[in-house]
Amino acid sequence: MRWIKSLLLIVVLLLVLALGLLFTIENDVVVPLNILIMELPEQRLSTWLILSFFAGGILGMLAASFAMARLQASRLVLKRKLANLEGQRSGVTRA
Repeated sequence: MRWIKSLLLIVVLLLVLALGLLFTIENDVVVPLNILIMELPEQRLSTWLILSFFAGGILGMLAASFAMARLQASRLVLKRKLANLEGQRSGVTRA
């Protein structure tokens, strides 16, 4: 079963590589990129698109990590409150 997963992973990676190469070959028009404060040098369209997807992925992971950190902090606060309530309840029942 493990070798099937490895083989499937290799096939998927080769397919992604082939599609990436085909995408790069088909989108070879050279275009400048004008952002609000400056104009970047001319690059192939495929380069700009790949860089934008990469940057979007990185920014998405960064945003998700901030959200996960907030959830983790909230979870820790709730655990502390629960521990305090359980401590109070056990103190009341013993008295």
